[in-house]
Amino acid sequence: MAPLRFSANLSWLFPELPGLPARLQAAGSAGFQAAEVAWPYAEPPEALARAAREAGLRLVLINTPPGDQEKGEMGLGAVPGRQAAFREGLEQAVQYAKTLGCPRIHLMAGRIPRGADRSVVKGEMEMVFLENLRHAAGVLAQENLVGLLEPINTRITDPQYFLDTPQQAAAILQKVGRPNLQLQMDMFHWQIMDGNLTGNIREFLPIVGHVQVAQVPGRGEPDSPGELNFPYLFQLLEDEGYTGFVGCEYRPRGDTAEGLSWLRSYWDRHGHPQAGQ
Repeated sequence: MAPLRFSANLSWLFPELPGLPARLQAAGSAGFQAAEVAWPYAEPPEALARAAREAGLRLVLINTPPGDQEKGEMGLGAVPGRQAAFREGLEQAVQYAKTLGCPRIHLMAGRIPRGADRSVVKGEMEMVFLENLRHAAGVLAQENLVGLLEPINTRITDPQYFLDTPQQAAAILQKVGRPNLQLQMDMFHWQIMDGNLTGNIREFLPIVGHVQVAQVPGRGEPDSPGELNFPYLFQLLEDEGYTGFVGCEYRPRGDTAEGLSWLRSYWDRHGHPQAGQ
């Protein structure tokens, strides 16, 4: 069983540092060989690629743009009337991914429109999402890229988000039926929405392309107080043969580097794997 490979989520880690280049350098100095970032679009992709190389890191995940955040948008994939904007954002994400050498893009579903009833608009939003995902799968396949769907919990984090359970995401992936679209498993969201992590990991891991971790309910480091037993969950991922990355998408309780003692302990026990793909 190969040891897990961890990725520093630089939208969350090293918040004390301004800008992605500084955070990339800090992640490399902390021992990471891979990093991910939600929205890298404030920096030119060439500058980010150079900063990653200098830090000894490779980028393994970015998100499609959120849309108009001032209007409350958080992704556009399933939002009716925003198909053209989703496709424009996808093109931007693909250009960044190509320049960064990043193999995966999270295709953000987006939120239920303000004032709308979820039960009323769910069918229309799924149709829009399926249409956009079929388009995205073709665009991504031309560049040998993978698209990811991430359920985000609607109990705590984002009550209006369209895609909120692994079951819903897996059903949509099955309807689209494209091998380069996969599931993104954030254990924080999955635990809050459904629990049953052992069963869900075993059921859905064959279609999972990326994992993210944070403690529940505080969203801190894996060894912070909470209800998830991460030594058990990491062992389960190893036992089930997971070979992708595990993104550290959590809110550090203090200094990010000092809070990585849990990861240094893992590396001490298992060795430090190479970043690979």
